[in-house]
This record gives sequence, structure tokens and C-alpha cells, in this order.
Amino acid sequence: MSLPLIVGISGATGAIYGVEMLRVLKRLGQPAHLIMSEMGQRTIDIETGVPLDEIRAMADEVHNIKDLGASVASGSCPTRGMVIAPCSIKTLSGIAHSFSYNLMIRAADVTLKEKRPLVLMVRETPLHKGHMELMAKASDIGAVIHPPMPAFYHKPETITDIVHQGIGRVLDHLGVGHDLFERWQGG
Repeated sequence: MSLPLIVGISGATGAIYGVEMLRVLKRLGQPAHLIMSEMGQRTIDIETGVPLDEIRAMADEVHNIKDLGASVASGSCPTRGMVIAPCSIKTLSGIAHSFSYNLMIRAADVTLKEKRPLVLMVRETPLHKGHMELMAKASDIGAVIHPPMPAFYHKPETITDIVHQGIGRVLDHLGVGHDLFERWQGG
């Protein structure tokens, strides 16, 4: 069995990215550990209406964000890496400053120190210089900054098509094979 991927869902808008990430990972047979912030749970309800029990059922393990003693808080817990989808500026700030005040940020810090891939789907607009400096700092310590920027070369017809292209690119960074969208073939 392959190593689990940690999926964090913070409180930024764009909860559909985390929900669809879990749905796709389940379909692919890729194990997932889930960490949701309180605002992430609230945003899921507001934006998707998907019941939290249904989302928790998509993960192989669900960790309480306050449990700094969870398995994923240690580098001795082998994982494939981590994605935070969406990643709020608050969460980005904690990661950039190694301020592990909750399990999502601690797991991200562990992912970085163990040289595993960490992909942050930073969701904020417009950006001011402080936001950009946080992204640069996180990138400097090893994170991949991957804002959910839609592409249109694959001619999406639904919101799910747009979301799948975004999470498909994230899965590429994490080494998870998929067929979520038609790749660019040149033109």
C-alpha cells in the first residue's frame, strides 16, 4: 500500500478543492489523512453543503487540529507529503514562520523538515506585499506555492472540470498518477 497523503483544509474560500482532493484520492485508492480547521469546516458547509461526516469518510484517518500529539505531528510517521487546499493566509503565515500552534501547521512543518513535498493552494485575492513575502518565505523553505488558478486549454465545461485541473496539477507535484484532465499537447 502506498504512503498516505496529508490533506489540510483551512478556512479560506475554495473548500471545494480540498473536498474534491479527498474524493479523487479515495477513487484512486490513495490513502489520505485529513486535518480540517474550525473555519475550514464552516467554509465547507457554506460553500459546498457536503456533510462533514461524508467528508471525514473520504479519509483513512481524521485528525483533530488541536491534537499536537497525532501521528502526523512526527517525522517518524511516513507520508507521501501534504497538500493544504485551500490554504488561508493565516495558515501560510504559521508555516512560513514555523509557528506550529495547531496540527495542520505542525504537520506542514514536519513535511518540510523531512524534505517531503508540501503543496499550498494559497487562496487570497488581491495580494499585498506581506502575502507575497509569506509565499516567498514558504517557497524558500521548500513549499510549493500552487494557487488555484484555472486553466482553460482543456476546455472545461463544469466547475468540477476546473477544480479537477487544479488538483490534478497538485497531484502531479505529489507523484500521484491520475487522469483528471486532458493535458496540453501543444498547439
